Amino acid sequence: MLAVRDLAATRGGLRLIEGVSFDLLPGQALVLRGPNGIGKTTLLRTIAGLQPAAAGTVDLPPEGLAYAGHADGLKATLTVTENLTFWARIFGQSDIGNALEAMDLVQLADRPAQNLSAGQKRRLGLARLLVTGRRLWLLDEPTVSLDRASVALFATAVRAHLAAGGAALMATHIDLGLDDAGTLDLTPFRARFPAAGQGDGFDEAFA
Repeated sequence: MLAVRDLAATRGGLRLIEGVSFDLLPGQALVLRGPNGIGKTTLLRTIAGLQPAAAGTVDLPPEGLAYAGHADGLKATLTVTENLTFWARIFGQSDIGNALEAMDLVQLADRPAQNLSAGQKRRLGLARLLVTGRRLWLLDEPTVSLDRASVALFATAVRAHLAAGGAALMATHIDLGLDDAGTLDLTPFRARFPAAGQGDGFDEAFA
């Protein structure tokens, strides 16, 4: 599903991490660990192709991936249904019913995104993952703004994704109850001698 070899990633022109290698198979989840600022977001963005790698290779599935960053990436004046329909069409999909149910958005389907609470917006942002049809999910702190019940909904969605042969790479401090999830501590991969590289610090919400 995903093979990363000797990857080095930069932010703001400085190399943060280097020599990162791992494999992610269908049905597996991997959680990135490490102190704030070590490069978890930068690594995810590099794997997603949102910024170039300073070194190393990333081998992805042919159909690509779905990336969910810190921002919800919603169109404020569109309703919940219209937002999901937009993203489904972008990825060549049409069914949004499962996403609405999975993230408890059915009763909010006709509400404009600008009228949602922070937690509801986050649930809608995560629901987009379910309409992409992509088997590989890259998730950067996906549970921000979610209450306990919503975290449980999201964890259930991730488990269903894995059970269907998908995979997930995520940076999170929350225990999602994914019993078989592996962990990758990025601390050993911190760059000893930060080198100049490319990186603009922009955080896309979704790709």
